[in-house]
Amino acid sequence: MNRTFCAVLCGLLLLAPVTASAEPQKLIFSYVTSSDTPTGKLVALFKKLVERKLDDRYTIEIVPEGRLMDDAQAVDAVASGEIAFAVPPVSKFGDYTQQLKVFDLPFLFPDMGAVNRFEQGPVGQQLLESMSGKGIVGLGYLHNGAKQLTANQPFHTPSDLAGLSFRIMNSDVLRKQFERLGATPVPLPFPEVYQALADDRIQGQENTWSNIYSKRFYEHQPYMMESNHGMLEGMLITNAGFWNGLSEEERRHFRYAAHMALEYGNAMSLAKGANDREALLSMKSVDIYQPGATELAQWREVMEPLWDEYRSAVGADVLQAAQAAGN
Repeated sequence: MNRTFCAVLCGLLLLAPVTASAEPQKLIFSYVTSSDTPTGKLVALFKKLVERKLDDRYTIEIVPEGRLMDDAQAVDAVASGEIAFAVPPVSKFGDYTQQLKVFDLPFLFPDMGAVNRFEQGPVGQQLLESMSGKGIVGLGYLHNGAKQLTANQPFHTPSDLAGLSFRIMNSDVLRKQFERLGATPVPLPFPEVYQALADDRIQGQENTWSNIYSKRFYEHQPYMMESNHGMLEGMLITNAGFWNGLSEEERRHFRYAAHMALEYGNAMSLAKGANDREALLSMKSVDIYQPGATELAQWREVMEPLWDEYRSAVGADVLQAAQAAGN
């Protein structure tokens, strides 16, 4: 049975009506990392909590490591009802809303506290519903951590990266970010990054401490800067038709499971990021540059004009709320 047929079959199972005598409805949850990551632990807890209360009606089938589809495909699959749940980076929603590009804007959020204040505020909560008309409902945010810059050669100033090729997620904001640095942005799926670095097809990338460490990017990227210039946020999403078809009692249980799983996943992600940062700092083969406020301001000055460029696309109210959360 090939993958396409499996995906279609899963979609039919998801959308099929449930009768009183039917087996529990199978709900597919696809994600791209392994089961031992914070995302994997989050998904496992979500399954456990849903099935504890609703196992006579629903069962969650977890498909990790991108075995069924990648993050971009998962967004489309949730929107169409082919699968029930996914937790992709917010950069993957460009075809559904422009407002989530607020998370890609460099140096907009000074720290994770600012991200939390924005997401838990009225505007951040409204963004969870911004794609409901296109088949997607957001159930909450996943913190994957702040992004750092890495390269295969030393760098301290923005001009040091000119001429290098940098891997990016497929995002026009991230593309323009590196173009402003004089670097060449190269969109690549996450699983391909390590080999691209090894083959020198790209000379740099941006990522969280946990991704840099767990994927061993440091083996080919010994030079790093603690820039904290962007946030790698994810969103737990479900299909709008499925969600609206639930009873209020069922929605309450799913909301509770999502809330508790995200709280757990976010705590694990924060701890793992801190531990992996310390592990990288202790490596003699790794050189981590920690810029002061004046030096960091040079980077911010180069990248900050993107805020105004995307003001209308993101929404002036969204950008204002994000800035206010950082003050």
